[in-house]
Amino acid sequence: MNISERISALRRFMKEKQIDVYIIPSADNHQSEYVGEHFKSRAFITGFTGSAGTAVITQDAAGLWTDGRYFIQAEKELAGSGITLYKAGNPGVPTVDEYLDSALPQDGVLGFDGRVISMSAGKKYEEKYAYKNVRIEDKYDLVDLIWTDRPTMSEHPVFLLEKKYSGESTASKLSRVREAMKETGATAHLLITLDDIAWLLNFRGMDVMYTPVVLSYAVVMLDCVHLFINDAKLSEEVKSVLTKDNVILHPYNDVYSFVNALSTDEVVLLDPARLNYALYNSIPSNVKCVEKTNPCILMKAMKNEVEIANIKKAHVKDAVAHTKFMYWIKTMLGKERITELSASDKLESLRAEQENFLSPSFGPICAYGSNAAMCHYSSSEETNCELKEGTFFLTDTGGHYMEGSTDITRTLALGEVSDALKRDFTNVLRGNLALSKAKFPYGCTGQNLDILARQFLWNEGLDYNHGTGHGVGYLLSIHEPARRLNWKHSEEAALPLENGMVITDEPGLYVEDSHGIRLENELLVRKGMETEYGQFMHFEVITYVPFDLDAIDVSLMQEEEKEQLNNYHKQVYDIVSPYLTEEERTWLKIYTRTI
Repeated sequence: MNISERISALRRFMKEKQIDVYIIPSADNHQSEYVGEHFKSRAFITGFTGSAGTAVITQDAAGLWTDGRYFIQAEKELAGSGITLYKAGNPGVPTVDEYLDSALPQDGVLGFDGRVISMSAGKKYEEKYAYKNVRIEDKYDLVDLIWTDRPTMSEHPVFLLEKKYSGESTASKLSRVREAMKETGATAHLLITLDDIAWLLNFRGMDVMYTPVVLSYAVVMLDCVHLFINDAKLSEEVKSVLTKDNVILHPYNDVYSFVNALSTDEVVLLDPARLNYALYNSIPSNVKCVEKTNPCILMKAMKNEVEIANIKKAHVKDAVAHTKFMYWIKTMLGKERITELSASDKLESLRAEQENFLSPSFGPICAYGSNAAMCHYSSSEETNCELKEGTFFLTDTGGHYMEGSTDITRTLALGEVSDALKRDFTNVLRGNLALSKAKFPYGCTGQNLDILARQFLWNEGLDYNHGTGHGVGYLLSIHEPARRLNWKHSEEAALPLENGMVITDEPGLYVEDSHGIRLENELLVRKGMETEYGQFMHFEVITYVPFDLDAIDVSLMQEEEKEQLNNYHKQVYDIVSPYLTEEERTWLKIYTRTI
């Protein structure tokens, strides 16, 4: 079936179930950002393959909402499908809620699979459209009725994360979570978010591509943990370790009946943004619930010293691979045929040579020329370009190692590039450097600091349609919740940066049909001096890869900026050069030279 045939089939089932409007988000049963192949319902229905978006289907219209990272990609992938692209956040573009408000008839029915809609979103729909007497129908996964060759759920085995990597035992983590539960009066805590469960129980898996987590649910009680998981994924060793922490195993899908049978004596702690609507509706109405942010979110975002030491080791490995990759591009361009896909494969192979490499940490973005103007472009056989001199090549990639996860973006000049391209590159670089050297009093947020990265672009009337930074998990999600850097208001951008957090610094600029630039390092939030004005904080750069000097217009940089870049490049050379060949070291010496 093509896309229009799939939507027609969906509409037939909507009519059969008397559903007027059906919502298909990008989530799985666990409110994950990236999802396994089994859960890619929105991509199946619309043909849009970006990681973020929401489809809304009625009997006579179909719409897809996505953010600025994906506008250009979505336009291309939706072409000819009959699906309207709604560019979320743009002036005059209705939100999903505003669209639903007009699309839902009086006494209508709004449908979705309750397992893939958050509790907070489901409750909002209940309240928002009550004035129209709209009924919510959340029992049906209509896409499953159409998707005849739907991939099965992953059965990849679980592996344990030893304390030399985690830095804290499961017993200690459970103790901290239970203290947080007691503060709220809770006796049970529902967890469905996969990275939180993996962090808490010190295990990992490969159930979601690029995210080493395990499909599971957990209910933390004051004396035990009920874990809902496919038993076949657990070795006897893993079961033995879990048993020591009084973890009781149940089949994966039994969580709904288990929660439905909770005693009225229990007080349930739940996070409305991180619980699915179906599980919320399974809680008996006479069981008391406490709605608060999941305490694991902040705990896992603040890395301990063992994790920090390991993360730095992972970044050294990643820097070696990425520096070798830059050397290969710079020395082999024009001597052998290099394409977006072959370059992507080369970079992954260089990472795979590093000890304890597990997998890429997200889908690689390797974009040549105008393709890089699509912020989250993903090359394919249809779009694959050969790299040629005269423009930029952007790579946004990362790796999972046992010691941690990495996320790095570099934009390379291929041969000589124009002064205009150098000007754009230099303004993005200056923003990256300005943010990384910030010193700020404790309590500052991502909203406060974001302007540091954008200032040089704003001076030119330019900007980029994405945040400047996101949290990074420890061998978990590469986009870890807790904190973000963005001047636009969001919960994560409005909370103070805490010691031990790892966050990215990635300003960019995207010129349609011309080029794209993004320069990304990871930053470790650290305590600095304490004065009569309070505790001050600063960032430590933990990415060790050179910025391309061939792309810089040095005349645009202040002396202190040049000094900062020179100091960074000296550090890069000192850290990376011992792991390179003589030829690579000679090249790196040139590309980390003083300017």
